[in-house]
Amino acid sequence: MAQKVLKKLSRGKITTFKIRNRRGYAAIYAGNLTEGKTVSEALARMAKAVKRMGYLLG
Repeated sequence: MAQKVLKKLSRGKITTFKIRNRRGYAAIYAGNLTEGKTVSEALARMAKAVKRMGYLLG
């Protein structure tokens, strides 16, 4: 069985922001919303979400 080729995605296309009235940060891309205590944690969780869509966060 052939492996699926992942398309590269830059971090610049992902929007990150501080969540108001809560501790932590959020990341949004293509209908996916992830949250984390730090920006890097939110991006790491987003990497897992976009991998399911066929993208590689790099």
